[in-house]
Amino acid sequence: MKTNVAVFFGGRSVEHEISVISALQAINAFNAEKYNIVPIYISKQGRWFTGSELLDVRNYKDMKALTEKCTEVFMRPEYGDYNLYKAETSFFSKRNAVVAELHVVIPVLHGTNGEDGIFEGLLETIGIPFAGCNTLSSANGMDKITMKMILKECDIPVVDYVWFTDGQWFSQRDELINKIETKIGYPVIVKPANLGSSVGIGKASNREELIERVNHAEKFSQRIIVEDMIEQLQEINCSVLGDADDHQSSVCEEPIKTGDFLSYEDKYMGGSKSTKGMQASEKRIPADLPTEISEKIRHMAGETFRVLSCHGVSRIDVMIDRKDNSIYVNEINTIPGSLSFYLWEATGISFEQLMDKLVELALKRKRTTDRKTFTYDQNIFSLGGGVKGAKGAKGSKF
Repeated sequence: MKTNVAVFFGGRSVEHEISVISALQAINAFNAEKYNIVPIYISKQGRWFTGSELLDVRNYKDMKALTEKCTEVFMRPEYGDYNLYKAETSFFSKRNAVVAELHVVIPVLHGTNGEDGIFEGLLETIGIPFAGCNTLSSANGMDKITMKMILKECDIPVVDYVWFTDGQWFSQRDELINKIETKIGYPVIVKPANLGSSVGIGKASNREELIERVNHAEKFSQRIIVEDMIEQLQEINCSVLGDADDHQSSVCEEPIKTGDFLSYEDKYMGGSKSTKGMQASEKRIPADLPTEISEKIRHMAGETFRVLSCHGVSRIDVMIDRKDNSIYVNEINTIPGSLSFYLWEATGISFEQLMDKLVELALKRKRTTDRKTFTYDQNIFSLGGGVKGAKGAKGSKF
């Protein structure tokens, strides 16, 4: 019996198109003799669709025409119901038709509303096995501010930073500018706190540029982070596979940037290869590094994965300050572009084996979770209690 694997992609995110590319790469890597793949595309409006038409990247040139050829679907937020239902209900039907019974979910959703814990929360509510980080680790990994707080607490080095909300920026602008200039100094990098793919990121070398960059970043996020910019920068990426207790790190890569930092174009628009996702970006694999530096980065990547309680496959991006060879964790991508398969191929694990491992990890976590206690059989209401001890229930009546 084959395993029915649902691959979710698209989503309400500025990284929508990149998610489509990553998902189609992953779908093509599955062994068709072992798995039935159910592609589930989430439109930019948040509607879910399935159908074989989703498997051809050329169809995404006209998304309206594409979705009209597909079946709109949904899942019930009911624990234990792993069915995928047809959204339309006929006049005579009492319940929605089942399109597929799902066994495992592989989320390939980049950015907001997919990689940040929102979608993972739905999957945990349903209780279906899924690969990748859970709600908590997804949220912590996606938010650059929270992530750096956790890493700093765990003695994993990060650069100096100042963070604030868009509301604070408009009400306390002068104070924040003074804080940035005093604590960090120019140049700085300005980032939306919860986006990936270098969206909304900009360099500021003076106060005028700082204001301009923050005004741009706040269009994408309510939380902004301003970081010390390493001027003699070497960027290195490393992927980690497994769970918090048992994981391995890939070889390192050095992405090739065209400016002061990797842009969206550097990552995804490599000439005519823009349909290849992160695989298309220019890079050196393995990175040309001394062995001790490479091993230090791989260890640091694994520690980042561990302290954030990650699961599945992630990519950790680090920065080397070539002035003194200091190494800092920049960010973690809990659902990396192209699932970092190219790093694992260079490490000796094929894309097909990577997808096998993600399914195995999903089922293993489900078995572990099911052994935990979430409820007690005893009903306190049947014992005549409950009202007196309820918060705010004094004097209340049912």
